[in-house]
Amino acid sequence: MKYFTPLLVIASIVILCLFWVGGIYNTLVSERIAVQTAESQVEAQLQRRFDLIPNLVASVKGAQIQEQKVFKDIADARTHYAGTTPSSSDRIAAANQYESAISRLLVIVESYPQLTSNQSIKDLMTELEGTENRISVARQRYNETDQQYMQQLQIFPGNLVAGIFHFQSLPLFQSTPGAQVAPSVNFTK
Repeated sequence: MKYFTPLLVIASIVILCLFWVGGIYNTLVSERIAVQTAESQVEAQLQRRFDLIPNLVASVKGAQIQEQKVFKDIADARTHYAGTTPSSSDRIAAANQYESAISRLLVIVESYPQLTSNQSIKDLMTELEGTENRISVARQRYNETDQQYMQQLQIFPGNLVAGIFHFQSLPLFQSTPGAQVAPSVNFTK
């Protein structure tokens, strides 16, 4: 019995230490998974940006080209009409050309009561702003989660367990060189 009590105490201490180490280990694993999840959210928002922005720009370009073509056709028809002599077949052809261009404009106006390029540009700007805000929020959440994980890695006793099980810190999102300059959108390409 004499040896039984010290062995029981030692075994209890070892078991408590194992539970303690296991708890810290589980906390570190949970924190690392939270950081990886937050990183996935950043990646999802970046992918959204890479998928969305070129399509929006192409849509705005398409709307602008369609509208510009109709307006150009109207201006050309008007110029052609003005350059003809009254009661000539050229004047009738020019009037028909002008009427055709006006008909296309009316179809666009009926389909889109407001001409779309200005609204499309406004919508594009709204989407750009929203996308950049989503990315910013996702990066902020990642950095906050990563900061909690790095604290667990560096404070005692977590640093001991992290060293034993080779937990490593993960990088924070930082602004890239030139990030202080706003991106440009070019509709002429």
